Amino acid sequence: MFEQIFVIVICILAILYATSIHKIEEGHVGVYFRGGALMKEITEPGYHLKLPLITDYHEVQISVQTDKVTEIPCGTSGGVLVQFESIEVVNRLKKELVYETIKNYTVEYDKTWIFDKIHHEINQFCSKNTLQDVYIDKFDALDESLQEALSQSLESWAPGIEIISIRVTKPIIPKHLLKNYEARESEMTKLAFEIEAQKVKEKQAETKKKEAMIKAQTEAEVSKIEMEKKITEKEANKKIALIENEIELENKKTETDARYYKEIKEIEANSKRLTPEFLQYALIQAINNNTKMYFGDSIPKYIGENIDVMRKQLEKGEKQSSPP
Repeated sequence: MFEQIFVIVICILAILYATSIHKIEEGHVGVYFRGGALMKEITEPGYHLKLPLITDYHEVQISVQTDKVTEIPCGTSGGVLVQFESIEVVNRLKKELVYETIKNYTVEYDKTWIFDKIHHEINQFCSKNTLQDVYIDKFDALDESLQEALSQSLESWAPGIEIISIRVTKPIIPKHLLKNYEARESEMTKLAFEIEAQKVKEKQAETKKKEAMIKAQTEAEVSKIEMEKKITEKEANKKIALIENEIELENKKTETDARYYKEIKEIEANSKRLTPEFLQYALIQAINNNTKMYFGDSIPKYIGENIDVMRKQLEKGEKQSSPP
């Protein structure tokens, strides 16, 4: 009997121990309730002990998580019923505010502030806009507007919840309206294609224009370079001609000076030779070279004439040799 009681006690203790030990996964923290009241104790990942049958615990995720809100019906301002199949909300619970958030909104805080809030915001969005706005015009900005609305509310009421991003899928609309939008989308796609083709043509024309401008500019620059080259060559030839003229002029001047100097020297030599003795010698030579014979009074006259002729010739030679 004692052994049976001992076995029962051991089993009870084993059960109590098994129910008291628990594990918290990474990316989570443990929160505890005793008698339904939230305790301030928060545990880190790993193994922990609690009072069996008295204390309850919950794992609360503090890493980034994605809540998917599905099948959200809403009516537009024109009375058309549409449905958003899925809205994904990427969020995170701040570790330092786990206690306050759980105390105010329980461990299912995301139901209040994500699932219910998304439903509310989507219905508000649809009721204020037409089908055209909901499905086309304002749909691309719906992600940002939802994130802004949730973030503002959470900042005031639940600052422990952080909204990281929101992804909204295209809503489902009635089939007969969908066909109209599909036809319109096809026309818009065709128009966009034509616009892109026109842009390509304009770009090609602009490229050709730029190429023509570059070619013309290049030709103008080449022409300018060739013109400058010709002008440089002309200026060089002009300088060479001027130098050659100066050299020629200098040569002529030197030649003239030399000839003048020679003639001066000849005149000086001739003037030195016009002595009485030279004149008498020249007279005798002239008489010897003359075949005519003179007699009597004609001899002095002939001699005087020859002497005058010789003097004139010498004087004439001096004048011709004198510089201008």
